[in-house]
Amino acid sequence: MVVSMGLFGRKKSPDIPVLKPEAGEPVLRCSICTGEQTLCIREAGSGRLKEIMLIRSPGELEEVCRANGIDPEKVPKVY
Repeated sequence: MVVSMGLFGRKKSPDIPVLKPEAGEPVLRCSICTGEQTLCIREAGSGRLKEIMLIRSPGELEEVCRANGIDPEKVPKVY
C-alpha cells in the first residue's frame, strides 16, 4: 500500500487574479442561504457574470482588491 504525502501537505495560497478594466465591473455574488461569496466580473453589454475567485475570508477580498487597485468598499454585492 502506497500513501501519498501530497494529500496532507500545507495548503497553498490561491493565486491572485488580475482584473482587467475593459472586461467589466468587479462584483461580489453572495448567497443568501450559505453566505458564500464569489468574486465575479459583470460584462458591460450583456450583464453576465463571469466567476473569477471564491472568497473564503474578508482578507482574501482585501488582498485581491489591493493587488488590482480597487477599493473593497466600492465592490457591489449581487444576491
